[in-house]
Amino acid sequence: MDHDAIFPQLEALHHDAFGWAVSCCAGDWHRAEDVLQTAYTKALRGAVRFAGRSTFKTWWFGVIRLTAFEEGRRARRWLAFLDRWRTEPETQDAAAPALDDLELVALATALRALSERQREVLHLTFYQRLSLSEAADVMQVGVGSARQHYERGKKRLREMLQTQRAVHE
Repeated sequence: MDHDAIFPQLEALHHDAFGWAVSCCAGDWHRAEDVLQTAYTKALRGAVRFAGRSTFKTWWFGVIRLTAFEEGRRARRWLAFLDRWRTEPETQDAAAPALDDLELVALATALRALSERQREVLHLTFYQRLSLSEAADVMQVGVGSARQHYERGKKRLREMLQTQRAVHE
């Protein structure tokens, strides 16, 4: 089904789809908004396709349910990681204090100085918690290219922050 045919159907089902997303997210409206947006992205990118084996509404609600399940699984994995991290003090870096305002300004300045690709891959991997292969897909580059931008970006960021720290000391 092409984009011109899918838009009106998605628009007509939006209200019901949001209600279903809220239901799939156990009443969490904010999570439901994220799930629905991800489902729309999947549909419009062509990652999921309506094959006509059921009604459009049935298919669309299935996509939303599976997206909610995927998002919930990702959130549970992240929370499990955080729980392990909190309960295993030997894995924490005791030498890493909280950032003060000057350090945050230095970090923001250093990030702006990176190339666009380096900044993108670091944002996707650290802030959005995507793997390098997922980040490569988002950036529409090869995994090797994403890995190279990731390593170069980390190295350059580290160098710039060390220079900033030496200036302030």
